[in-house]
Amino acid sequence: MATNPTGGNGTDLPFARTLFEAADGLRGSVESSEYKHLVLGLLFLKYVSDAFTIKRETLEAETHDPASDLFTEDEAERSDILEDRDEYTAENVFWVPERARWHWTNPEGIDEGLLASANQADIGVRIDRALELIEQENTSLRGVLPRIYARAALSPAKLGELVTTIAKIGFGQSAEEARDILGRTYEYFIKTFARAEGHRGGEFYTPASVTRLLVEMLEPFKGRIYEPAFGSAGLFIQSGRFVEAHGGRAQDIALYGQEMNQATWRIGKMNLAIHGLSGSLALGDTLLDDQHKDLRADYIMANPPFNMKKWGADQVADDVRWVYGAPTDGNANYAWIQHFIHHLAPDGKAGFVMANGSLSAGGQEGKIREKIILDDLIDCIVALPPQLFFTTGIPVCLWFLDRNKASAGERDRRGETLFIDARKMGVKVNRTQIELTENEIFCITDAYHAWRGGPEAGEYVDEAGFSFAARHNDIEKRDYILTPGRYVGTAGTDLAWDEPFNERVAHLTAILEGQFGCGRRLEDEIRVKLRGLRLE
Repeated sequence: MATNPTGGNGTDLPFARTLFEAADGLRGSVESSEYKHLVLGLLFLKYVSDAFTIKRETLEAETHDPASDLFTEDEAERSDILEDRDEYTAENVFWVPERARWHWTNPEGIDEGLLASANQADIGVRIDRALELIEQENTSLRGVLPRIYARAALSPAKLGELVTTIAKIGFGQSAEEARDILGRTYEYFIKTFARAEGHRGGEFYTPASVTRLLVEMLEPFKGRIYEPAFGSAGLFIQSGRFVEAHGGRAQDIALYGQEMNQATWRIGKMNLAIHGLSGSLALGDTLLDDQHKDLRADYIMANPPFNMKKWGADQVADDVRWVYGAPTDGNANYAWIQHFIHHLAPDGKAGFVMANGSLSAGGQEGKIREKIILDDLIDCIVALPPQLFFTTGIPVCLWFLDRNKASAGERDRRGETLFIDARKMGVKVNRTQIELTENEIFCITDAYHAWRGGPEAGEYVDEAGFSFAARHNDIEKRDYILTPGRYVGTAGTDLAWDEPFNERVAHLTAILEGQFGCGRRLEDEIRVKLRGLRLE
């Protein structure tokens, strides 16, 4: 059953959009692809400084409270407690050296923190120095923070204004609240920068509704999670939310990942840190230099680059991963797919985004796909609607693999593959992009979980136009092509458009209840769409 984890993506923060627009208004001639690193780095610096300040204020109160274990009347001892690194790191708060803090006072009582220095000509140098000091004091951040401010193509005045703008984020009353607010703000900025960059944005950002769908389908309650092209780390963060929503802890999952773009790697690492997560996240080209060769993951999730050409196939021609055939240099899709398979544990599951061409490609790709099908690894294929991604020109789908279709607690699905056609789902969020609604995510995940079986699964029934559970002979008859539309058929509506409006709503609801398993949860949405079509 799909859940609704807490967290959000920043859209429920009233200041997020205003803050982004204010920051973006300072960009001038700096390209969005460069400017995002300046903004995201400052957001991270604001977060670590705020979280440190909140913890310090808590310690200050406790050292003055007779009921506290930390109470002391000795000012020297009190100062030692406030500057005790272990008091901070024990609660996952980064240690921030004095001269790297948003506010700090020199011996003369003058505030020389970053905010107070925002109008100084050397503000870029000061920011770089602050980031360097934080890296030196926190080993998990080594090489992560972007020391790019002194040489940025942004005037000191504009950079100072950006510091002042970022300073307007309120950090709340606790370290946990600060993490939540800054985390959602960070995600909102990542999403909005990705939209601004269009095609390039798709290289580091997976839309929230797709990320949510992947995680809800796989249900990573605990174990090793591997994301071999982790980008901004959205799948890791959504997995953490899923675990917490089901009563688990962050320690229940171990995160492993790799990212080839250093700037994107930094964004992902900072995003994880803001959300209180960490893992073994390597830098490098996953296909050519696999940094996790011995990893066998319980869950693999990915949105790898689509249709990569000239990716260096000759450099790994005899690689152990190519069990089903060597991928060609003309397209890396089946290199990625075989990479995922290679890293699955004996009971492991994978879910990933792939270009639609992977479902029907012929030649060497077709031969590899046939062998994977015959090895009974493909659990489910979901066709997605267009315009979900910022890379809108490429239709995409979701693949789900399962090493063991007879796992404990699930129905024995050996020899079967579920096809779901969700191409007609989604609602517009702007002129060029749509997103899946909460109800639509429920519809897809409920159908998959009912088919897969389990203690809380409902009863699965094939629904024309939406889902079909195929046997291997069904796929063989279709030449091992995996396009869902070839299997699910077309739903018949028999809708009489001369019916009164309320009857049309009831009729459509009844159809959708059978077709998508959505029931009355979609009734309000149907009414809105019908009115939008002027059918009243």
